[in-house]
Amino acid sequence: MSREQAAENRRAIVAAATRLFRERGVEAVGLSELMKHAGFTQGGFYNHFESKADLVAEVLASAIGEGIAEFTKLARTPVDESTTALRRYINWYLSKAHRDNIDHGCPVTGFAGDARRLGAGAQSHFAGGLDDLITILAGLIAESGSPVMEGERRTLRERAISLHCEMLGALVLSRSVAQAAPALSNEILENARRDVLASLDERSSQASKPRKKP
Repeated sequence: MSREQAAENRRAIVAAATRLFRERGVEAVGLSELMKHAGFTQGGFYNHFESKADLVAEVLASAIGEGIAEFTKLARTPVDESTTALRRYINWYLSKAHRDNIDHGCPVTGFAGDARRLGAGAQSHFAGGLDDLITILAGLIAESGSPVMEGERRTLRERAISLHCEMLGALVLSRSVAQAAPALSNEILENARRDVLASLDERSSQASKPRKKP
């Protein structure tokens, strides 16, 4: 087997693992099933990886890297005067399309349920990706001109953490009931999106009010 073919086979295994891990969780996928989905026999797995933990670490590194690249691209795409990059990001993140696109959605959301049970390497990639997403979101908050409300002492990063946690939690819960209770799933997304955007509007409204003279 050539190096090129071996590398292609390895990528196929990682791609199959990424799909299955996102859909069903890392622990629920065995090597036999995984290799069958990739188009190989189970015995061929150890020609590419020493263990399942090594594969999981590579899957996390790949998924996180691709996800951050996509979010960075989205954040830098120009918007018209009717909205901001932050509002566009929120509308996308809390959309039905994102909820249903498990294979290519936010990797932090996709692996959040598994992260604490993964090996040190995979956990490190996950933590790094989460930190990068918070940094991207903090940048969007700054660029949107979202004002600091009177008496508030939180930094942009603190606001980004709170916002990301709210959106991630809503997306995870929405996905968890999407098949059993689709109406409830939609309701979770719609309420979370409305609440987050209303909070932005409230900030803007309070910032535009004239301050009382001391």
